[in-house]
Amino acid sequence: MRCTGMDRLVMTLCVTGLCLAATGATPIARAASTQDLVGTWALVRSVTEKDGLRREQFGANAMGMMSFDGMGHFMLTIIGADIPRFASGDRAQPTAQESKAVVARTISMIGRYAVDASDNTLTFHVDASSFPNWTGTTQKRVIVLVNADALEYVTPTASSGGVGTVTWRRLR
Repeated sequence: MRCTGMDRLVMTLCVTGLCLAATGATPIARAASTQDLVGTWALVRSVTEKDGLRREQFGANAMGMMSFDGMGHFMLTIIGADIPRFASGDRAQPTAQESKAVVARTISMIGRYAVDASDNTLTFHVDASSFPNWTGTTQKRVIVLVNADALEYVTPTASSGGVGTVTWRRLR
């Protein structure tokens, strides 16, 4: 049987719920709001599930930050830890292999965001992204956990394919 993107999303949400229960984390007890997100967040992990395989989307030990302001603006950057230095020392002169490593291990985007409490979704209205296919688009995420210290959402169509689950911790 072939799974659709929606099937994978439902399976991911179920697995996420089981993981939350196993770790003692508390899923959303009420509808998420914009105020729940305002602040700066650090990446904990970004995992994708594609063709039955789970992997760290940006490699082990990736770092990232995401910021939401109270006026509806956001910025998000994730950078893999294993990106090679450019041999030329010139950002505008990478080799093809160096360019490929950067594209595969980074994502950044800026724009506006909205939270829909009726279905616990976070929507990014992307003004610009390092993944140009997302520039000018709307990207919807399902919030599966949000509290004073943690935020986790599911991306039904991750930028590298498959279903992504991204976990953040609030910086204080």
